[in-house]
Amino acid sequence: MSLNNRNLSDLEEIERFEQAIAEFEAGNIDPDRFTAIRLQQGVYGQRQQGVQMLRIKVPGGRLTARQLGVIGEITRDYSQHGVAHVTTRQDIQVHYVPLADTPHAMRRLAGVGVTTREACGNTIRNMTACPLAGVCPKERVDVARHVDGATLHFLRNPLNQQLPRKFKFAFSGCEADCAQSLLHDCGVIATEKDGVHGFRIRAGGGLGHKPHESIVVEEFIPERELLFALEALVSLHNKYSDRTKRAKSRLKFLVERFGAAGFIEKYREEFARTREALAAQPYPQGEWRAPGAGVVPGQGAPRRVMAQHQPGLFVLPVALPIGDLKAQQMIDLAALLQAHGLDRVNTTQDQNLVIFNVAQDKLAALRSGLAALGLGEPQTGDNVVACPGTSTCRLGITSSTVLGPLLSGGRADLHIRVSGCHNGCAQPETADIGIYGEAKRLHGKLVPHYQMYLAGRGTAGGALALKGPSVPAARIMTAVARVQEAHLASGEPDFFVWARQQAPDYFKGLLADLAEVKAEELHGVMQDFGDKTDFRVLNLGGGECAGASQVLIGANFFEAAHEREYRNALVFQRKYAEAAQCNESILRLLGSGVAQLLGGSRLDDLAKLAEQLNLLAPEEIAIEFARAAQKSANSGEIDSDTVTAASARVDAWTVRVAEFATAKDGQLDLKEALPK
Repeated sequence: MSLNNRNLSDLEEIERFEQAIAEFEAGNIDPDRFTAIRLQQGVYGQRQQGVQMLRIKVPGGRLTARQLGVIGEITRDYSQHGVAHVTTRQDIQVHYVPLADTPHAMRRLAGVGVTTREACGNTIRNMTACPLAGVCPKERVDVARHVDGATLHFLRNPLNQQLPRKFKFAFSGCEADCAQSLLHDCGVIATEKDGVHGFRIRAGGGLGHKPHESIVVEEFIPERELLFALEALVSLHNKYSDRTKRAKSRLKFLVERFGAAGFIEKYREEFARTREALAAQPYPQGEWRAPGAGVVPGQGAPRRVMAQHQPGLFVLPVALPIGDLKAQQMIDLAALLQAHGLDRVNTTQDQNLVIFNVAQDKLAALRSGLAALGLGEPQTGDNVVACPGTSTCRLGITSSTVLGPLLSGGRADLHIRVSGCHNGCAQPETADIGIYGEAKRLHGKLVPHYQMYLAGRGTAGGALALKGPSVPAARIMTAVARVQEAHLASGEPDFFVWARQQAPDYFKGLLADLAEVKAEELHGVMQDFGDKTDFRVLNLGGGECAGASQVLIGANFFEAAHEREYRNALVFQRKYAEAAQCNESILRLLGSGVAQLLGGSRLDDLAKLAEQLNLLAPEEIAIEFARAAQKSANSGEIDSDTVTAASARVDAWTVRVAEFATAKDGQLDLKEALPK
């Protein structure tokens, strides 16, 4: 279950995407359908017309020197700006890439085993992990193996192709939880119980609209059962999350809808089923050990050189201003690493890099080499993260990339996080001081503001930040500095502790004069950073974070494909009764899909569904469905022969229904959801 020497890309898939681009440009695929195709391949729209952002998946943030160099080369050759951006999810984004060039870039990435598949859209996004996985003295296990196992399991998995919305995982190698499970759909935390190695599982966290801290759904599960738990949570999301109200279709809203106890009960139901279906599947196994001594590095990269648990080797952090890295810097950094016999570099959740396995006698040469590239180690005050904001993002409200470099964490080296809108890609709710851009109308004029968040921490013992006042953008630097001064004056070294000791309205009072704008002061707050004209919010038709609109029957086909995989796994285990239930689920899903396509409704009872299809569907489809449903209902003793015969009938009917559906809708692509 390792990604070593495994190419996550698929050249035939890239070829199909290139053909889809040609079809789209010829007017044969409508924009909504093409958006779904494009997002599935990690190609995201920008504010600027005619160019795209290519999001490169970096599971666990791990790159080889060669992979980093190739990413630098495609940034040089295909990006019109020549700059790549490390994200808080450890991806690398390359902006300003013409659509026609994206397949060429993908093929270059495929040559070094890297993919963009499912980096966007309604899928499982990049798997994030402790940035020091494999080298941290405090870890119980190198969770990179578990990240690899989960990546290989879910990539191109039918369950993951048309989820209601995106799904995010984080993996931590010990209870310190440096990967911040608090804010993820699913967090995996290595632990131990009674001498047995395993994991604590958290679920239902999220930022953006209505931030929600994750809840514990498993205090402990053994390593053998990890994939069962992960798939159960994804299945829960796929089955119950709202496909019509996209703003309410994240896992955190299922916790809200069912309540914590009800959510866990639903999870248990799914877990029992996934454990049964996946029982024979290999699972990732780590090399466990007792945690060593030392300071927990915390979220993101360490702030200084740090000793690895491997004797004589060190981690060297590299600071990237707001996550940006020039193409030539990547190419030259890769060459620098190779020249010193190094091959491991990680992206981090604080948009920096860490170089692994550096011998002490090579530190000076590496520092000198980094300085020649305009790079160096983190410095006090530069712990500032910023999303792209209005520089490229269609959802951006304020210019976070202009403001970010102007801010400092000060003498206390505070975590500062700057987002250009409330979606929170810079994770402001996990910062000492986090801010996100918004527009507020004052005295009849639209004024750029930053909503403040204070004392957030995503690691163990932390909490999502306290909401502070909203301050005009023109005054936000003063507001941040004033909060920092108050903290330093207190004498309490830990900002998190200090801020949470204050009265509920303390920060409102501290910043009251900055938040209030009198009519005569309006002219001084009308411009955002970097702008020479008065602030306005551009209507760009919304962003693509929520994925593309879905064709319901398409989602049904992928869910049916997932049931088919379960059925085949259960047959292999000689669990014939359970496999027969999967056939019934396939009939229920696709029968209801056909009915809804023709103006009918979803029905769970197969006999009633057969009656509905008899009224709505072509005769041969209705008859074949009725026969398959009747055979399922009257199967009697279920053995290998009966399940094999029933499965063949169901699969043949699936292919016929696909032909019917694609004839009704010529742009419906079901190839990946059909029986192989």
